Amino acid sequence: MPRKQCSKSRYEPWHIGVLFSQTGWTSDVERTQLCGTLLAIDEINTVGGVNGREIVPVIYEPSSSTDSYGQLARKLMIEDGVTSIFGCYTSASRKAIMPVVERFNGLLWYSAPYEGFEASPNMIYTGAAPNQTIVKLCSYMLRTFGPRFYLIGSDYVYPRQTNRFMREYLLSQGGIVAAEQYVEIHSPRAAFTPIAKAIKDSGADVVFSTVVGQGTSYLYQSYADAGLDPKRTPIASLTTTEAELHAMGCDVGEAHITAACYFESINSDINNAFVSKFKRRFGEHMTPNVCAETAYFQIHLFAQALAKADTLDTDILRPHVVSSSFDTPQGRVGISESGHADLPSRIGRANRSGGFDVLDESPGLVMADPFFLHGPFTEPPRAGR
Repeated sequence: MPRKQCSKSRYEPWHIGVLFSQTGWTSDVERTQLCGTLLAIDEINTVGGVNGREIVPVIYEPSSSTDSYGQLARKLMIEDGVTSIFGCYTSASRKAIMPVVERFNGLLWYSAPYEGFEASPNMIYTGAAPNQTIVKLCSYMLRTFGPRFYLIGSDYVYPRQTNRFMREYLLSQGGIVAAEQYVEIHSPRAAFTPIAKAIKDSGADVVFSTVVGQGTSYLYQSYADAGLDPKRTPIASLTTTEAELHAMGCDVGEAHITAACYFESINSDINNAFVSKFKRRFGEHMTPNVCAETAYFQIHLFAQALAKADTLDTDILRPHVVSSSFDTPQGRVGISESGHADLPSRIGRANRSGGFDVLDESPGLVMADPFFLHGPFTEPPRAGR
């Protein structure tokens, strides 16, 4: 069993695990998640840490390998004595870590949007559940572009489960599924050429993409090569962020649509300060995105709870996390009893500068409803915060 980090020494650092890939298929986004994590740790340590003790990250490199996430999480907990782990992007990597934190009673903080239908006393989900993004996105695309949707995703759990909900919601609103297709997550660019042709031939009004990693660039580049017009038939996504826009080429991504709780372009004092600090720390070429911002604020949420618990023991720390709230660059967020974040919902259109112009946003926080207990075909409930 991992050793428990408690307040036995007023000077001993708080050690946490950090698992974000810096190489491999999903590294474009995960590099920014690591940046957000390190920036928050720097901010906390600069003002004296938590209860006078620094936060020290124990960082390992999973290299975008699903198996490595589980192996390194086990190493963190057994050999390094870590109880809280911040990391991973794909649902496959999250599911590789879950048995480890459940077996050793740790806490995994997960900052990416995910497919829902999951809860665990050993998880904190700070990324969006599908009800917080899909309903608004689907409604907007139907109203603005038309009823025929072409669903394309990487072939693993997140895209398949997300597309299941999109399909059901779309049909309930009178929409049409023109096609549903999946590609192996490590597919080469050549695999996307026939997909772009099929999209063109389908007469679709909207392409809904749950393609992730390097495949995102390949899809959008192949779409552009096929002569498709994003002003008429845009790709709509929950996972295409500023990081992917810069990877594919900002001109390639221009006019496509993303639904997310955060965009770098949000004009508020707290976000302007965050963006400035992010670029000053990591370089002007590094633009924060929803996963980086969520990775950033979850460290601050963690520190807020840790100050009250004064221990990294999961059974003591977690009750201070749930039902808490925090002012973040995306706005005020809260954590529900199920460990999910109540978040704002926004729709953005990519511009040639590699950012997003916000087209629509919720009037307040949208309550996470990962099991659709309030019904999948209604507007998501608003959180009472």
